[in-house]
Amino acid sequence: MTTVPSASPDLAAVPDAELLRLDHQVCFSLHAASRAFGGFYRQALKGLGLTYSQYLVMLVLWEHGPQSVKAIGERLHLDSGTLSPLLKRLETAGLVRRERSREDERSVLIDLTDQGARLRDRALTVPRGVLAATGLSVDEVLGLQEVLGRLTAALGEAVDAC
Repeated sequence: MTTVPSASPDLAAVPDAELLRLDHQVCFSLHAASRAFGGFYRQALKGLGLTYSQYLVMLVLWEHGPQSVKAIGERLHLDSGTLSPLLKRLETAGLVRRERSREDERSVLIDLTDQGARLRDRALTVPRGVLAATGLSVDEVLGLQEVLGRLTAALGEAVDAC
C-alpha cells in the first residue's frame, strides 16, 4: 500500500493521485469496519433475539433505567420516527413497556420488563465476544473509541459550520 506523507500537515503537499485512492479514504475504512461489525453483531445478537438497534436501546435501559423516548433518541442519535417502531417491536417481544409520563402526558417512558432485565445477563457475552473477535486489547479499543469520538465531534462541527 502506498502511504500518504504523514510528516506534512499541508494537504496541498499530498499528490492528487494519492488523494483519490480508495485505500486512503477514512470514510471507506469506517464503512468497511461498520459492515464487518454489523455482520458480527447480527450473529452475536441472534441468540438474544435482538437486532443491533434494539440492542442499543437495551444497553441504554440497562445502564440508565427508565428513560423517555426523547432521551433514548438523543442518546442514540435516532429520531422518533426511527425509534418508535423499534420500541413497539421490543414491547411486542415482552422486553420493554411503554407508558405515558404522569408529569407530562406528551412524554412516553420506556422501562424494562422483568424479561428485559433478565436478558442483560445473557447479553454480557456480546461485548466479550466483540473484544475477542477484534484481536485488539482493551486499551486499543478504548483508544479507538476516543479517536472516533473526536472524529465524530469534528465532523459534526464541520457540518454545523456549513
